[in-house]
Amino acid sequence: MSPVASDQYQESKRLHDASSRYLAGGVSTAFRMFERPVPLVCESAEGSSWTDVDGNRYIDFVCGYGPVILGHSDPEVCEAAGRAAASVQQVGGQHREELELAELLCQHVPCFEMVRISLSGSEAVHGAIRLARGVTGRSLVVKFAGHYHGWLDGAFTGIAHPPPGLPESAGQPHEAIAGVVVVNWNEPEAIKDLFARAGDRIAAVIMEPLPCNQGVLFPEGGYLELVRELTESAGAILIFDEVITGFRIGLGGAQERFGVIPDLTVVAKAMGNGFPVSALGGRAELMEAIATNTVVHAGTYNGGGVSVAASLATLKRLSEDVGVHERMVGLGGRLMAGLEQAAANHGLSLVTAGPGPVFFAWFSQEPVRSFEDHLNADGAMYARFAEAMLARGVRIIPAGRWYLTTAHDEDDVDRALEAADDALAGLS
Repeated sequence: MSPVASDQYQESKRLHDASSRYLAGGVSTAFRMFERPVPLVCESAEGSSWTDVDGNRYIDFVCGYGPVILGHSDPEVCEAAGRAAASVQQVGGQHREELELAELLCQHVPCFEMVRISLSGSEAVHGAIRLARGVTGRSLVVKFAGHYHGWLDGAFTGIAHPPPGLPESAGQPHEAIAGVVVVNWNEPEAIKDLFARAGDRIAAVIMEPLPCNQGVLFPEGGYLELVRELTESAGAILIFDEVITGFRIGLGGAQERFGVIPDLTVVAKAMGNGFPVSALGGRAELMEAIATNTVVHAGTYNGGGVSVAASLATLKRLSEDVGVHERMVGLGGRLMAGLEQAAANHGLSLVTAGPGPVFFAWFSQEPVRSFEDHLNADGAMYARFAEAMLARGVRIIPAGRWYLTTAHDEDDVDRALEAADDALAGLS
């Protein structure tokens, strides 16, 4: 498979240059800035394919940075959203499908007894932390290095810039994270020591139970159970951020997979197949503080008709398609193994980790088992690999994370591995 000539990005480059006059950085979110040789401008996307304004067609493993799980422009989801847009797009009141979605969420997510629907993962996380502080009367929140819980000031720390505990952005006040303590993931003694010293001041522990943002790093055996025990003993709230893992690795997410049930959970991304929607939920006695408005949770667009309809259509499809997650696991596993073998064939060391529907890849001489290992991997080489893959018709995230959808098939994997073999030959 021959590379796409650089002049075939010509229209994307022209539009990006023009956009930069009006859009800061020529993009609407920081994540899109890192695509090379230029942030591509999309013309259309359908199923597992993504076509840019120059007519270049790609197998897409970016998947909207995680929300797309049924494939782009899924007909059933689009039809449901279209019906809602014509009737209950934004009515400023309740509608029947909100109840139906809430019931479905509580049916599938083990910790959900009661929920509130919102729009983004970041704001749902904000609501979970506020709720934990409100019901405990405590202020301290524990998070883990490398775990991402959105870009809002109160949780945006310990992501990518060591030492942990500092703001990640200019304009983010230190006092916004003064009540946040960052500890290392998968280190039992660190979390036990913290609870021994400050357990009576801890409102919540928030985690990605299967961290996906800075490497897909599985919890060590017994680690989730330990944190569950520590929070229960101290009267603290355990929050699972399943923005990525919710509905993607199984209908019940990571908590179902690992058998550890938190007090509160946040879900988003795959919940709506690309439409903006999220949910915060958990034990009814905790959610009662929101129900009584003791803890305020608000948002003009929460529970909007289009997002709710898209989410219902998505979750119904996932629940009715028997074996859908197993198929994604199989395809993802084959893709991971093939990438590692292709790199080895060219004298390179590429390692992968993840359950399949989402996984991470690094150029590293050793398996990546920690946030420190992730930071030490060769990110610059991976970015070159991503650009080389783009030139060969495969679009991936330059940071290393891959997503699959139910629309991907064996042919997509074959073509991706063929492109990878060619791209890796040029890097070796």
